[in-house]
Amino acid sequence: MVNPVLVLVIVLAVAIWLIIEFKRFRHKILAVFLILLLVFTYFSFSAVIKDKGLDLKTVDGMKQAGKLYLLWLGNAFNNVKVVTSNVINMDWRGNETVDINTTGNSS
Repeated sequence: MVNPVLVLVIVLAVAIWLIIEFKRFRHKILAVFLILLLVFTYFSFSAVIKDKGLDLKTVDGMKQAGKLYLLWLGNAFNNVKVVTSNVINMDWRGNETVDINTTGNSS
């Protein structure tokens, strides 16, 4: 016969282990998110200021680059908002009737 106290200890040990692993998993997800955010920021910033002739070694150049990037980011979020609202307003229902004569079948 299995001792109920032993089962309780095993269940508690597994629960504690799962809680610790879940916290570690959350931290890993946060770390991956932050890394992806940094990579996105680097590449998007580089693409936005490319061929603009900005000197990033001066304070004025950094200000102009920052303004340009924030304007680009704002426009990107606005575009996402517009696309999302258009998708929400679309009629996603399929055709309710199918006309066999217009499908191109000759049989």
